Amino acid sequence: MAYIVSVGLSLPKHELDQTKTAEFARDMFQGAFKDIDRLLKVFGNGGIQKRQFAEPLQWYKEDHTFSEKNSTFIQHAVHHGIDAVKNCLKKTAFLKKPVDYEDIDAIFYISSTGMSTPSIEAKIMNQLPFREDVKRVPIWGLGCAGGAAGLSRAFEYCKAFPDAKVLVLAAELCSLTFQKDDASKSNLIGTSLFADGIACALLTGNEGIKTISSALQNLPNIKGTRSSFMKNSEDIMGWDIRDNGLYVIFSRDIPTVISEWLKPNAEVFLQDFGLSLSDISHFMAHPGGKKVLLAYEQSLGFGKEALQESHDVLQNHGNMSSVTVLYVIREFLKKQQRKPGEMGIAGALGPGFSSELLLVEWEETV
Repeated sequence: MAYIVSVGLSLPKHELDQTKTAEFARDMFQGAFKDIDRLLKVFGNGGIQKRQFAEPLQWYKEDHTFSEKNSTFIQHAVHHGIDAVKNCLKKTAFLKKPVDYEDIDAIFYISSTGMSTPSIEAKIMNQLPFREDVKRVPIWGLGCAGGAAGLSRAFEYCKAFPDAKVLVLAAELCSLTFQKDDASKSNLIGTSLFADGIACALLTGNEGIKTISSALQNLPNIKGTRSSFMKNSEDIMGWDIRDNGLYVIFSRDIPTVISEWLKPNAEVFLQDFGLSLSDISHFMAHPGGKKVLLAYEQSLGFGKEALQESHDVLQNHGNMSSVTVLYVIREFLKKQQRKPGEMGIAGALGPGFSSELLLVEWEETV
């Protein structure tokens, strides 16, 4: 199996409260929407108080080519990626003793908001003393589901190699994809939700955990995963790639799709382990938005307390695409409110339309 041992973050330095971003949206879109005042209510009603961005607000008011946006992505992703990796491997709140770079066997790199070949983890390896034989697994295009999918693929690696230590590094700079000429409601909604974030998680198998000096009393141990794909649903979420970059596809029907589709998938997943939803005490969910979290609660029968950490991350950081679920897991590790034997689900939904679910059991560290 695979223990989630540590999660490190690197926060972009430009933090804005939701009032400021609403004012920005008014300046940018008031000529495109006759009912701009009504539409701007989404900024105040979405459960977000503040978000972090890679560039100052003025940058987003200016014209930038696709090439310039992507170059800016690479610059920030490498810089913040290095900080997140360092924070993950040396975080004293999670680790009594730092984990050496030389002990890492594989790096799963996740993103959907910028492109680079070689991929970002290779550029980071040129600046940090990882071994030359580290397995590199870059995964692009899974959107909001990417972080959970990265954890799932890392779990499978640790299951095959129980002594392995693996990093899942997610870097999403959603703001750099902003299109000032896109007068669609999808773009307006996206502007109210998405933000920038970088996070790195350390996982290890059943043998590798014996060499980790954890500072925590309990750790989540991934017991299994399930990937689900909804055919012919490409128009629900994703990118429309044009000459000037990435234009957001964001259907208003996402909460409805979740309500009708997620519960059957979760039930089938849990049945494989002889469990039902009543055995699950908490959901480490990617907070796609306030309505998405409400759809989770209504569909799966959870109270708000089962997703409180997801609400907290949405409130303080917004939707950072694949990165967000790692922020949520970090909150669970910090709070240490789960007892040994408690069962939970981690998960996210993304383009495809798709879902990635992980079953975790909290176990006492040795």
